[in-house]
Amino acid sequence: MDSRAALPRLPGISASARQGAGNGSLSDLWHNTNQTQLLGVLLAVIGNFLISISLNIQKYAHLQLACQEDQKPYYTSKLWWCGISLMGLGELGNAAAYGFAPAALIAPLGCVSVIGSAFISVLFLKEVMRAGDILGGTLAIAGTYLLVTFAPHVTQELTATKIQNYLVSWQFLVYVILEIIIFCILLYAYKRKDVKHIVLLLVMVALLASLTVISVKAVAGMITYSAKGKMQLTYPVFYIMLIILVTSCVFQVKLLNQAMELYKATVVVPINFVFFTTSAILAGIIFYQEFQGAALLSVFMFLFGCLLSVLGVFVITRNREEEHLHVPYVDCGHIPGKKTIGNIQPDANSLSYGTLHGEDDWTSAQS
Repeated sequence: MDSRAALPRLPGISASARQGAGNGSLSDLWHNTNQTQLLGVLLAVIGNFLISISLNIQKYAHLQLACQEDQKPYYTSKLWWCGISLMGLGELGNAAAYGFAPAALIAPLGCVSVIGSAFISVLFLKEVMRAGDILGGTLAIAGTYLLVTFAPHVTQELTATKIQNYLVSWQFLVYVILEIIIFCILLYAYKRKDVKHIVLLLVMVALLASLTVISVKAVAGMITYSAKGKMQLTYPVFYIMLIILVTSCVFQVKLLNQAMELYKATVVVPINFVFFTTSAILAGIIFYQEFQGAALLSVFMFLFGCLLSVLGVFVITRNREEEHLHVPYVDCGHIPGKKTIGNIQPDANSLSYGTLHGEDDWTSAQS
């Protein structure tokens, strides 16, 4: 009789992981998996929180520049570069998190940056706290708890050989062929037929994002495995995935910027979050087989956590921008440490700001 037949079926551990466990090793496997995934979750949460801080620092830098008599481009501000550096550090933490936890778990944790940005802006930029911020934050936190609790426990270590096998698996080949066909159709409609609908743009972003998630997890996983003394960076597949990562990121950012130019951030952010999260979960299921052997209840609760996080993001971002549309200037009195109030109107045709001295100037500017 196989000694592994008597091992208990612990929730969240995949069938392949249980088959690879020997007598007395399954509990150690469960413990090690939890520790590894917890590290990935912490990296993702800290990374997203740093991103939310960086966004507020960049906004504060723009407001400071708006209140200076000698107007300068934003990229000359040390504070702005500090914000950019924090964003890079946060994105690095996000990328590293994929090496320790499933992609299906790390991607939805992007809601942390939305929650953090909303609450930090209240403390740092003196923005008004809305009931929607509290409700949305509560929903997103509850969703995050469910995500972490019921996420699939994937114990596999990503070696170059495994990545190569995943790349030639039939389910991934079907998936990537369908992705290419859909992307080409949408790109044709966007470029040739001049279709600028937000769903079309953000679906293209999501299709590229799925490749980004697959490649960043592969790169991070191989680097993590190499750090344990088993070098994987000499395999060509590492550099192939690195090229896919950089290329998909570049075009993804380009399309996302075009969406931001055409539509308000309060519309783009929640829709992009939904599409990105969906594509990341699909990438984890199809390429990395992250939910293989998972219990039905765990899958349901995980998806319910995703739904709560999405609702939280929608509630936080809904009507946030519209509240400020009636104010034609930046109030310098809202900047911490500023005692004077000036009416500053950003100049749409340059990287600096102009000043409106009164409502009459604003009326004449509109006419």
